[in-house]
Amino acid sequence: MQSRFKLIQYFTATSLVAFGFVAVTLVYFQMRQSDFFKSVQTEEIRSSQETHGKLISNAEQVARRDLLSIHENGNVNLTRLFSNALWASDFAPFVDKTSAIDFERCRSMGNAVDSHGATVAGPEKKACFQAQGELIRALPQFAALDARVRASMRGSSVFKIKVYDLKGITIYSTEHAQIGDDKSGSPGWIGAALHGKAVSELTFRDKFSALQGVVENRDLIASYLPVIEPGTERVVGVFELYSDVTPFLQQIKATSQAFQKTADENQQRASLQAENNQEQVDHSSRTQLLVLALLLTLLYVVLLVIVRRAQRVIEKQAQESDTNKQRLAQAEKMTTLGQMVAGVAHQLNTPLAFSKSNVFMAIQSLDTMVPTIEAASRVLEKEIAGDPDITQPTRLDGRDFAARLGDIPGEARMAQEMLGDVLMGLDQMNELVNNLRNFTRLDRARTAAVDLNSTLSSVVYIAKSVISTKVRVVEAFEDLPPLECNVSQLNQVFLNLIVNAAQSIRGAGTITVTTSSDRERICVAILDTGSGIPDDVLPRIFDPYFTTKPAGEGTGLGLAIAKDIVVEHGGEIVVDTQVGVGTRFRIYLPLQAAR
Repeated sequence: MQSRFKLIQYFTATSLVAFGFVAVTLVYFQMRQSDFFKSVQTEEIRSSQETHGKLISNAEQVARRDLLSIHENGNVNLTRLFSNALWASDFAPFVDKTSAIDFERCRSMGNAVDSHGATVAGPEKKACFQAQGELIRALPQFAALDARVRASMRGSSVFKIKVYDLKGITIYSTEHAQIGDDKSGSPGWIGAALHGKAVSELTFRDKFSALQGVVENRDLIASYLPVIEPGTERVVGVFELYSDVTPFLQQIKATSQAFQKTADENQQRASLQAENNQEQVDHSSRTQLLVLALLLTLLYVVLLVIVRRAQRVIEKQAQESDTNKQRLAQAEKMTTLGQMVAGVAHQLNTPLAFSKSNVFMAIQSLDTMVPTIEAASRVLEKEIAGDPDITQPTRLDGRDFAARLGDIPGEARMAQEMLGDVLMGLDQMNELVNNLRNFTRLDRARTAAVDLNSTLSSVVYIAKSVISTKVRVVEAFEDLPPLECNVSQLNQVFLNLIVNAAQSIRGAGTITVTTSSDRERICVAILDTGSGIPDDVLPRIFDPYFTTKPAGEGTGLGLAIAKDIVVEHGGEIVVDTQVGVGTRFRIYLPLQAAR
């Protein structure tokens, strides 16, 4: 009997795995959703913070740019006023005087490379420019010019003034040490002197020499402003003004810091709100997971109840199926047994019939001999007793009596031959009974070590009583070691295969039964010259209830039962077939008991 399908066990294992997988998946996606929500909020906060930072930074940059533009415009106006007031009367004659001082000789001197790899003026070149600057400061007009400039700028936000000629030489600076410096390579001077454009930049100085003295930590705007000759567009010089914008920048920074503080406070509130939202989302997620867990548990319980009921229904149906299968198998077994009994009865009937006939004829012969033997016995008795009437012993004629006495030896030999034939018939019946007993093995234990060749011989002998006399059964047995098996069940398998092989043969044919063995197993092969098994039928021949026989001639359980028996013995059954040629069944049985 095949093992029951343990529905509850498999359902429990499968459902727990499935539900566990679903639960883990839901938890994973719920966590991913929570993490995604958290990342979205974090990204929003970061983006908002970055936006606010950029906004504040842009606002500060715009304020700085506007401040630079405003002061540049103011410096331009201041330069115009300054140049209108001082250039024609003071600076123009002074520039003419400085033009006589030779700076080209200093420029032709060699440069040096500083520690950063930049090209700078060498010591000799610097000394030359300083010496030329001293010549400028020694001019008679310098002291008066310096006094007028300082007086003009007193009270203004201008920290320093420089004046350059069109060769880039600093001809005047409120910081006298810078007079004579060469600024022809300065981008600010180039933009103002060569292109006529005002150039400004915002710088920070730790220390700075201003009109008011040395100042520290100041934000300054340096403006290079072209001096335009009145009435023309010709640039005649360049002013460089340094304006103090530290208070303005401090105000800008204070405003930016106020904005930043407001943004930080908003950011902090947004972060707190995000944390609160995240906590609500996590709480909602936990609630949903708990509800899902309860629903999955409820679903599992409901399905378990349904599966338990289904298991009971399946077990009941399986029991009914097994009962029906056993009934059909018993019916098929009884059908085979009936065929076998009919064949055995036929084999018994032949020797029994002629044995009965011979015994009857022997009795008749003895009945014929009895009167003559009795008469002869009486004559013999009288002769022994000396009876004088011995010459007329009986009513019989002497010649007839002598003839009858002469027939007795022949009659006796005939009766002897008939009884000998009866003995032969009894031997045949004894052989049949012994083979039948060996086939059924009713007097043996359920499992025993047997000689498979001997039991196969009994199966073949019994099969011959069932199959057609046109089918010849050939035995080709090799020496086999003893096999531990249930021989009665194996006999059922072998008989079923031999009978099936005979039924596949139309007319005359041959069934060859062979045995062989190796160290591990025994092989029993049953080869027939029948019609073979079609390819579409072959995969189903071992299916229960499958049969190609007409209705009422088979249950379809013979080969299924045969396979179950072989498998229970730890063996296997293999089929080779070719349509129109024949079929070979090979049964492999392990020498080591499988039970």
